[in-house]
Amino acid sequence: MPRTEPIDRTATRTAPEPYQHRHRVGWLAVGATALFGLLALVWSVTGRGYPFGAADPDGSGSLLWRVPAKVGAPVFAVLLLGAAVTALAMTGPHAVRLRGAARLVLLGYGWLVVAGLLLVVPDVQVLTYLGYAPMLIGGLPFGWPPVEYSELFTLALGYKVFSVAAGLLLARTILSWQFRTAGACGRCGRRPGAEGWTSAESAARWGRRAVGVAAVIPVLYAVVRLAWAVGIPLGITDEFLREMHRTGLVWAGAGLAAFGLVGAVLTLGLVQRWGERFPRWMIGLAGRRVPITLAVVPATGVAVAITAAGLALYGQPELLDELRDSTLMVVPMLLWPVWGVALGAATLAYHLRRRGGCPRC
Repeated sequence: MPRTEPIDRTATRTAPEPYQHRHRVGWLAVGATALFGLLALVWSVTGRGYPFGAADPDGSGSLLWRVPAKVGAPVFAVLLLGAAVTALAMTGPHAVRLRGAARLVLLGYGWLVVAGLLLVVPDVQVLTYLGYAPMLIGGLPFGWPPVEYSELFTLALGYKVFSVAAGLLLARTILSWQFRTAGACGRCGRRPGAEGWTSAESAARWGRRAVGVAAVIPVLYAVVRLAWAVGIPLGITDEFLREMHRTGLVWAGAGLAAFGLVGAVLTLGLVQRWGERFPRWMIGLAGRRVPITLAVVPATGVAVAITAAGLALYGQPELLDELRDSTLMVVPMLLWPVWGVALGAATLAYHLRRRGGCPRC
């Protein structure tokens, strides 16, 4: 009888990814930035529809609050349409392969637009509603809190969320191209013998420090807000505290404090065993591996929202007055950029530590 070779059952796991999967994010980035750019072009031509800065009812908490529509709209159009062309040049089998200064210029432009989409367009409003979301959703069947949802979830807020989504898609596209043009794997960025700080062992070390910073700052914020909830005027006047209790604003702050404490605990999970395997008390999931994306995707979104909100606070015109009058109220929020960067670093370390082998390289 002829001798037969055993079937290699690992082949399907190590084969290169199909073309459509490999470049899907790139095409989504092209579409998102092109759509955003065309909208900005319409705002420029018609003089109507620009949703940011002074045109936004909640725009006082934005880095764009001083930028008039006649300046902002055409700048958005040029940058975003240019970003769409950049993403197109980086995507697909015919992506450009540049070297030297040309490569650095293209990367610099792309990352500049990413920074604008992720950190300039969003503002405190995105993080605020992200924190209020559990309370708003949970209280909706009971008609509490008594708010007009159409006034909360505005078109401007939708554009800010879309900006974050477009920024993340563009960032992944640029990063993949940056890896490929540096001779590394376009999916994971690995190069033979050049792991260094990206190795699992190294990521475990610096990731613990990042987690410590990312967990402490929200606790500081929560302590101040919870003190107000129990009647302690920490950093504010008695009169202001009474006014917040009268209007119910103090309970909104307590809700954000609870959100921050939950976030601090979940951040610790990035370096704990229960962040890798579901704990025993989770019936039906106990002992199973936690999917990496289940931690990385939401943590990345929150890190972006926190950093953007913190940077926007530094652009508010009344910051110095608030800092002078209510130091303890403002200082924890001024640490938000540090919190966001630390959470982003902790999330990256978690990903590097758990990613395992790459299916492409």
